[in-house]
Amino acid sequence: MSQTLKLYDEYGIIHEALKILPNESLKLKFLEALAELEDASCHRERSFPKTRLHKVRNIKKYAIYRADIDKISGWRLHLQYIDGEIHLKDIIEGQKHDDVIQVIKSKKGRYS
Repeated sequence: MSQTLKLYDEYGIIHEALKILPNESLKLKFLEALAELEDASCHRERSFPKTRLHKVRNIKKYAIYRADIDKISGWRLHLQYIDGEIHLKDIIEGQKHDDVIQVIKSKKGRYS
């Protein structure tokens, strides 16, 4: 059995995602993305084939990461690592994912 990292959802991102994702296919991809993010072996090997997890550039104050739910539709997750644990911070609609800096600034209270 593989090791998992703790995942925290202080802002109800999981509930929000299941409410706003437009179809069952995206909801399933969301759950697959969460599973990959929790998988300690992905972090150890730094390999995230489904989510393409990467650090958001041009944000100096915080280390914020982006993970794809679905690359083609553009749905994304924002998260941070705090004390080696994953904290979900936001779910980003497909139409808004390109303006990542504005999205983060609009909810800067979530990011520490």
